[in-house]
Amino acid sequence: MDSASNRNEYQIAVLAALCLVSACLARPQGSNTTPIPIISYVNEGVNFDGSYKWSYETANEIQAQEEGYVKNLGNPEQETQFAQGGYQYTAPDGTRISLTYTADENGFVPQGAHLPTPPPIPEAIQRALEYIAAHPEENEAGDGSEPQPAYKPAGRQY
Repeated sequence: MDSASNRNEYQIAVLAALCLVSACLARPQGSNTTPIPIISYVNEGVNFDGSYKWSYETANEIQAQEEGYVKNLGNPEQETQFAQGGYQYTAPDGTRISLTYTADENGFVPQGAHLPTPPPIPEAIQRALEYIAAHPEENEAGDGSEPQPAYKPAGRQY
């Protein structure tokens, strides 16, 4: 055998050894987690009318529940799924997080003390909004509130 052949065999052996080491290191190194017991679990539906209800609670104080139904069942033009529910858990900092929600034709609407809220409307803008609401006659069409055509100077247009 020539030296090129020996070199290729050596490279293949090294590559195979590296693959074996990589596979060993990639395997899970043991789990530090203990399974959390489920204290309660309810799952009712989906029923023929589209209604359902589910809930669960775990030993680490996670709770979740939801129920729903089809609004306007039997009227295909107006049928809409409705759901309401919520969940609670303890955040890593110890804060109890609680969220409730509804979901329907108007979208998903969550509520919870931990959710961010918009900043207050600046006072000047609030006064302007109140003035506009109090004087609707000034907002009627034809009084100059509609967009005006842009000024175009005479002459050639490119």
